[in-house]
Amino acid sequence: MAAAAASLFLFSNPMRLWRSTRRTQPLLSRALSVVSRRTEKDLSWAPMRKKRASLVHSPTPEPTNGYPEYSRLLPCPSQSRPPRVEHLVVSEDGVVLDYICKSLNLPPLFVADLIHFGAVYYALVCPKPPPTATPEQIQTYKEVTEPSMLQKRASIKGKTVREAQKTFKITDVNEFVEAGTYLRVHVHPKRFPRCYEIDWKSRVIAVADSYVVLDKPAGTSVGGTTDNIEESCATFASRALGLETPLLTTHQIDNCTEGCVVFSRTKDFCSVFHGMIREKQVKKLYLALTAAPVPVGIISHYMLPVNLAPRLVSEDFIKGWHLCQLEVLECKEVPWPEATVEKRYNIEDCVWPSKRSAYECRINLLTGKTHQIRAQLAAVGSPLVGDSMYMSAALAEMSNPNLNPFGRTKREYASEEDQEEAIGEWIAQYGKEPTAIGLQASHISWDDGKRAYEAKTPWWRQTVQG
Repeated sequence: MAAAAASLFLFSNPMRLWRSTRRTQPLLSRALSVVSRRTEKDLSWAPMRKKRASLVHSPTPEPTNGYPEYSRLLPCPSQSRPPRVEHLVVSEDGVVLDYICKSLNLPPLFVADLIHFGAVYYALVCPKPPPTATPEQIQTYKEVTEPSMLQKRASIKGKTVREAQKTFKITDVNEFVEAGTYLRVHVHPKRFPRCYEIDWKSRVIAVADSYVVLDKPAGTSVGGTTDNIEESCATFASRALGLETPLLTTHQIDNCTEGCVVFSRTKDFCSVFHGMIREKQVKKLYLALTAAPVPVGIISHYMLPVNLAPRLVSEDFIKGWHLCQLEVLECKEVPWPEATVEKRYNIEDCVWPSKRSAYECRINLLTGKTHQIRAQLAAVGSPLVGDSMYMSAALAEMSNPNLNPFGRTKREYASEEDQEEAIGEWIAQYGKEPTAIGLQASHISWDDGKRAYEAKTPWWRQTVQG
C-alpha cells in the first residue's frame, strides 16, 4: 500500500485544461485532445521515471547531504524552464517539507522556496486522475479513496469527498500532512525576470487611502500565477511603497500588456471595486498598436468559451459562445517602432510583411473577455505588433484563408470530427505567449469620472537614449 501511495503523477497544463473542457464542451472534446496528444510527446505522464530533470546545470555536482547542490531560486533566470508538475499521495504522516524532499529528491532550500512562491498545493483527498493516467496511478487513486480508508481519517469527517478534494496552498514548510493527503508540486514555477529590472516607485500613478493605481510594465503578472505569487506587481509594488499589508488585486490585464491597474489596500474596497466592475461603472480605454489599419466603430465577435489560447472568435452567432464587443474611437497611422526600441522592450519579430507604418488605435472596451482585444483585432486582419500568438495566426490565415476554422472564409467541413480536428490543430500551433505587445491599458476611471487615471507614454513612443 505504501509503495503504491507514493507513486507520482505528472501531467501538463493543456491536459488538465482538456479534462475540465471535456465536461463543459462535449462538441470540442476531440478537438482539444489534439492539443493533448501533441503535448504528451514531451510532457506525458511519467510516474516511474528513473531519471528526473536535474535542478542544476550540467555537469551535475556531487550531492550534498543526500540532495543535489542548490543555490536557491534567485537570482531569477532569464527564461522559464519547461513545465514540471509532480502529483504525490502522502504515504506516511510527517512534515510536508521533508516528505517532498524525500519523494522528489529535491534540496530542502529549494522546496522551501517553492512553498514561499506558492507553488505547492494540498488536498485532503486525491482528485480523480485524468484519462491519460496509467493503471498503476488509477489503482493508487482507488486505494487511497476507498471508503474504508477515508473513514479512518479524522481530518475529513463531516466533509463530502468533493469538499475534501479542494486544493489549497501550503504556506508553512513545517505544515503537518497525514497519510492519504494529496500534494501538487510545481517544480518549475513560471518566472518573471522583468520584475527585477523595474523602478517600481516610478510606475506608481496614485496612492489613496483605500487603493493604489499602478502603471503595470509588460512582461509581469498583476497578482501572480498559479505557481508564483512572489514575482508579481502586487508584491513588488507593496514593497516599493513600504506597505505592511500587501496590495490586493481587483482586476487583471494580460502579462504582455502594460498600463493602468488598480490595487486595493483593504478588503472592503476590493469588494466595492468588484461590484463597480460587475455593474459596468468602471471605464477602461486602451491604446493598441496594430500592424494594419482598423475601421472606426464597434467590432463584434463571439468567443469560444474555452480556457485555451489563442482564443477562437467568430463573426457569426454561435450558441453558448461569449459576445465580445469593443469600440474603436480613433485610428491613426504612426511610424513602425525602431528596432532598438523593440529590442529594449522585448518585442518579438513576427515577420509581418510590411513594417513602414503601424496604426495606433484608441479603444473603448465594451465587454471584458480574456485576450479580447488581441483576438478581435487579429480576426479583422489587424493584429497587435509583437503579438507572436495572434499575429502568427493572422499571417497563417492570410496565406491560407481557409485555415482558421471560424475565419471569414472558413471552409465547409465534411463532418463534425473534421472541424474538431481543425480547431485542435489551430490552438496547438499558435499558442506561444509573447513577453510584450503593442497594447496599453491607457485610462481607467470610476465614480462618474471623479476618479480618473492615465498611464504614462506607451513603449512604442519611447526613445532609446544613446
